[in-house]
Amino acid sequence: MSIEQIINQIYPVPETSAQKLKQLAEEITLPKGRILFEVDKISRNVYFLKKGIVRAYLFQHDTEVTFWFGREGDTIISMKNYVDNKPGYENIELLEDCELYRIRTSDLRKLFAEDIHIANWGRRFAETELIKVEERLISRQFSMAADRYQELLNHNPDLVQRVQLCHIASYLGITQVSLSRIRSKIR
Repeated sequence: MSIEQIINQIYPVPETSAQKLKQLAEEITLPKGRILFEVDKISRNVYFLKKGIVRAYLFQHDTEVTFWFGREGDTIISMKNYVDNKPGYENIELLEDCELYRIRTSDLRKLFAEDIHIANWGRRFAETELIKVEERLISRQFSMAADRYQELLNHNPDLVQRVQLCHIASYLGITQVSLSRIRSKIR
């Protein structure tokens, strides 16, 4: 996805505002396995995923718990870091070689202060992310594992082909053995 497509996917802005955002975006390529955000560290950047897959995870009792996958068109950000300028609680790992757009958070904040359209774009981004988190929380609390897996297949069918099953099982809050049972029933 181009940076323009990603910007407009979040919230359409006038061309002059979009140009300001595009001018800040630096296109970079990083290898699979790279940790983009580290727990208890502050990052000075926001990333937009042009190509690739990433995951956010944390450690619980020496076990990695995946709670988010990002794919083409998604924004990669530690919200605690971004909103409060405090160290994040998650690690974000590249699961494939990734092409990204990088914008320094300080530059983005400056544009928020100067351009109401970009400020509204940033607000809309935060609102959309809040809804996604709320939906994941509700799904995790009230849906059966098989239903969560089916929903994952319905909304992100290629994810199962591109991500290790251990990460998918962790994301669904189940063991890999349980995931194998669910998968065998769906086939």
